[in-house]
Amino acid sequence: MALTKYNYNSFDVTPVASTTMAFNASADGLTTMSPSAMVLIKTMPASSSDDLTFVNGADDVVLDSTYPIYVFKFINLHTSADSSALTVNFRDGGSSYDATKTTTFFLDKHLEDDTGTEISYKTGLDLGQSTAIQKITVDADNANDAASSGEMWLFNPSSTTFVKHFWTHINEVQTNAGSMECWTAGYCNVTAAIDAVQFSVASGTIDSGDIKLYGIKDS
Repeated sequence: MALTKYNYNSFDVTPVASTTMAFNASADGLTTMSPSAMVLIKTMPASSSDDLTFVNGADDVVLDSTYPIYVFKFINLHTSADSSALTVNFRDGGSSYDATKTTTFFLDKHLEDDTGTEISYKTGLDLGQSTAIQKITVDADNANDAASSGEMWLFNPSSTTFVKHFWTHINEVQTNAGSMECWTAGYCNVTAAIDAVQFSVASGTIDSGDIKLYGIKDS
């Protein structure tokens, strides 16, 4: 198979600068295509981190009207402290992570030794018009092979008209060895735009793992 080398200066992409380029079978070899609906914005690795914070406009992070939906992917987040919990809070301008929230929290679990199961709503883990942090896992194990993985969806954070809805779905290794699935949902009851999101732990640090931020287009 022949290999053809192109001089990049010979390509005029000005008319399609906002469009993804692709090769095709035609003589000129290039065409335009629609970009992927889900776009990776930022990967933030943990390394004994007190928190992982995504701030609009800082470190290539986008949390504005560019996308109507933002998705955070939690990949093997490992906590330093045993029986700890991952948490989230939101900034609605200013410097504090204290957006007012109303939320729900429920979980289901199954222990490794098959001695216990549970499906329950946790009234002590929900918030009612509170500025406190929101736990998104509970009682996570810090064994060397334990971690938590899942996602959080945040809808239209740049809106200055509507509340900002979010939900999380995370599976963790529970402290007494079992699978615990945690669901959190709610809304930031503010009309100001949410311009930053902070993830932390209730105790200890986030030893390792990654959080990836994606933007999803509406068409």
